[in-house]
Formats: sequence, structure tokens, C-alpha cells
Amino acid sequence: MPDQLPSLVRFRAVVEGALAHLETRRAEINDLNVFPVADGDTGDNMALTLRACLDEIDRLAREEGEHTLDEIGREQIVDSVARAALLGARGNSGVILSQLIRGAAEELISRPGELVDPVLIGAGMARAAQRAYDSVRAPAEGTMLTVMRDMATAVASELAHMAEARLAADADPERQNRLIAEVLARAVAAGEASLRRGPDLLPALRDAGVVDAGGYGVIVILAGVVAALRGDAAPAPAVAHHAPARVTHPEHASETFRWCTNFAVTGTDLLGPAFVPALEALGDSVLVVGDRTTLKVHVHTDDPERAIAVFDGAGAVSRLDVADMRAQVADRDLRIGADGAATARSGALAVVSGPGLGALFESFGARVLDGGPTLNPSTHELLAGIHAVPAEQVVVLPNSANVRMAAERAAELAEKEVVVVATRSQQAGLSAAVALAPERSAADNAAAMEDVLAALRTGGVAPAARADAGGRFAVGDAVGFVEDEIVAWGEAEPTLEAVITELGEGAELVTVISGAGAPLGDARIAALAPAGVELELSDGGQPGWWWLLSAE
Repeated sequence: MPDQLPSLVRFRAVVEGALAHLETRRAEINDLNVFPVADGDTGDNMALTLRACLDEIDRLAREEGEHTLDEIGREQIVDSVARAALLGARGNSGVILSQLIRGAAEELISRPGELVDPVLIGAGMARAAQRAYDSVRAPAEGTMLTVMRDMATAVASELAHMAEARLAADADPERQNRLIAEVLARAVAAGEASLRRGPDLLPALRDAGVVDAGGYGVIVILAGVVAALRGDAAPAPAVAHHAPARVTHPEHASETFRWCTNFAVTGTDLLGPAFVPALEALGDSVLVVGDRTTLKVHVHTDDPERAIAVFDGAGAVSRLDVADMRAQVADRDLRIGADGAATARSGALAVVSGPGLGALFESFGARVLDGGPTLNPSTHELLAGIHAVPAEQVVVLPNSANVRMAAERAAELAEKEVVVVATRSQQAGLSAAVALAPERSAADNAAAMEDVLAALRTGGVAPAARADAGGRFAVGDAVGFVEDEIVAWGEAEPTLEAVITELGEGAELVTVISGAGAPLGDARIAALAPAGVELELSDGGQPGWWWLLSAE
């Protein structure tokens, strides 16, 4: 039946997957929450909204009976679920999420006869973004609104390049799931890029050194949808973790109003905008969304009773939920303070690419920041990483010449005392990290690390990305470096041996860190050790470099 969702069973699996994935990051989303109030409940509010959707699906299943699960029409399903999201929403993030769901539902309902495919998904995302923007009187860029709009824009662009953007009515479910998952995975990637730009658009995020909690939550939800569509316990698309701001860092807070007030109003001929001025006279963060029969109201106020009284005679008030924001802010500060309070005089933040290298840095007590394949984190990511180090002073190991400037800018912005040690490679940074002593000041740790670096020589072996202009090597050949000088090339084993030999002159120990796709195993590498030189072998998993080497 082409004008239906694939089935209520499959739809439930998708919503359940989204909620399950959100639950894995719920606490993290709470701790990112600084805008519009640092009350630490964004993850909770978004989870409650999705839970209301899942409960509604289960209600439909019970009422219709299991034998008719595949025969419930699309309009009934999406309209019921959208209304459940509206009624179950709480807080700014929950209400806006309900509007994203409502916008997507409206698009699905408006296209009877079309199978849900990438084109319809793209249209639904665009309408969801517009619906959410329209629900907010003064939209703030850098928030979940921006993230959703940017994801919808990216999907619209991607559709032009997809080989299968439209599906016929007889398309099989596996193919449908695969294509929808593909386009949503691209949306997740676009959402992460938008999320990282958020602090540039919203000072409250920039000052606190965090990304937007609601925007992060939307990305996490879509990643859960992708995993559910792919099935067979497929992992969700990787979504980077983000550390909370320190409780001592400046945050946006509402010091004017105390109560986050949420309730529903049901009646006839309800015009939401007509009630907004009276609510704004009583508080801020006003949201009145819904339709002519059902409204959801959200307001921060000192007088919830007067806010409710605005609707006297207009309709029946239900689902009242009032939260003490001052207590929520205090609880959040206490929670984050307990988790991230300084337990050492100084610590270290290392920019890393490769899971094994990350584990090695952590074994020396450093906190790691994933710099991606190109080791290129933003200033705001570095700033957030600095604040996440459980110490009042921090040494930053950029581990790339390209990261040094961003690291120094982050050091200037941080409230903590920060020293940047100009490590130019991950293997150099790892040797420096060995000198970390938490009881010392950052300046003293940096001095000790500089002493290590002064006696250190580094090298590496990588596959050539392009042919040498002088004809020495072709694409894919091994190229060996000591410091910045090419010293060997050709086959992997002799090239690695040449680098080990040169670094081993005058050294007793050479560290060899194997990367992703390295063509030699540990046994063959160990056999390359020169007489009198011990090789210390580790798995770094770094991209681009087959081996990273260092010798003191």
C-alpha cells in the first residue's frame, strides 16, 4: 500500500532505535546544556518527547490488534505520533523537537501515494526545520534550529547526486531502509559540521566552550534512526563526544525567572499567537505551538498560576509540569563539579588521531581530543578539551604544526592557566607526555617536556600519495623520513629498516607505533632492530602513516 508507512512494526523499531541511542548520550547532552538556561535537562526533555512517541505507537498497536499492524494508514500513524510528541514535550528542547516531528509528519501526510524514500525524507526534513523556526519568536542561530536547517540543506544537495533518490511503490523494504539510512547518514555528517560552527554563532556557547545541547541531541537521534534502519545490530554512525563546560566557566543563565512551566491546552478555535503577549508579560522563553484544538505552552516565569490563568475560558489545561530552574542549575553544577573537579595541579590535553595512540596518551594521564584523520580540531574543540581536563592548569600537546596556532588561541581564551608545548608529531607528543607529573605546575611540566623533546629524534614511514617528481618512488611506495628529511623509499620492509637504523644510532630504545594498514607484523618489525637497540612496539591505529618512530 504505497500511501502507508512500511509497517507500524518497522516504524516502531526506528523510533525505539532513536530513543535507545539518545539514552546512551542523555547525561552528556544534559551536561552540555547552557542555553537558554544552564539547567542541565535538554537530554531529559528530548528523551521524554521520544518516549511519548513510542508510547503512542504502542497504544495504536494495542487498539488495532497485532493482526492489522501493517494496515494502519500513514496519516493515522504520523498524526497520532506528532500529537503525542506535542503533548509529551517539556522544556525548550522538547517543544522544538516536537515541532520537528510535526513538520516531518505534515510533509508525509501531504504526499499520499508516495513511498517514503530519500526525496520524501529530504522534503520532510526541510519542512521540519521550517516548522521549528516558525515556532520560535526570536530564533537563535547556533542552536538545534540551525543544525536541523543545515542538515536539511545538505540532504537537498545530496539528493541530486544519489543514483536512487526515488522508489517505486513495489520497492522491497530492505532497499527502502538502505536508501533512507544512506541519506540520513549524510545528514548526520552535515549536522556534526553545523554543530561545530555553533559556538561561532552563539556567544553563550562560545563563552562556555561547548556545542549546543539540543543540536547535539538531534544528531544523536538521527544516528539512532540510521542504526535501526540498517538493522542486524549495526552500529550507529560515529558521533563525536563533547565535554561539558566547567562550572566556573561563564554560562548563560536565567536569573530573572525561576519556574520552567509547561502545560497543554485543549479547546476549539485556539490561536496560539494571540496568547503570546500575555505570557511574555509574565516571563521569557515563551513557546506556544500546536493547532486550533491543542496547544503546548512553555514559559519561564515566577508565577505559573498566572501563566495558566492566561487561558481561562479558552480551553482545558492539562499535563502541567513545573520545574525549579534554580535547583536544576545547582544540581547541574554539583554534578559536573563532582565529575570534573580538579584533582591535580596540572594535566595535559593531547590532540590525537588513532585509537591506539589515544589509549597510549591516556595511559600517561593525558586527556585526548580526537583531531580526526588530518589532526585539525577547531579552536572551540580545543577550548572544550582544555576545560574537560580535571586540573586547574593544563599543558596542550598539539602534535602537529598545523594545530599550534589554534591551540595557542584556545589557551588565550581559557580561564585556566594553559601552556602549549609545540609538539610537531604524535610520536613526539607521546614522548613528552611521559614527563607529565600532576603535582607540578603546567609551566614546570612544559619545561620537563621541552627537555625530552630537545633530546628526541623522530621519523616515520608512509605510503606515497603521489609519485616523486625526481622518479625516486611511485604512488603507494613506502617513503621513510627522519625528522623532515626523506631517507629511504621503495618496499616497506627495507624502508622501515633504514629509518630504524638511522634513528638507532646512539640510541638504546626506538619506539615504533604501527598505523592502520601497516603491511608488516610485530615479529618482522622486531627482526629489524640493529645490534644493541631495543624496539618498543605499539599499535597506534593512526591513518596515513604506516609507522611513527621516535628515539631519545
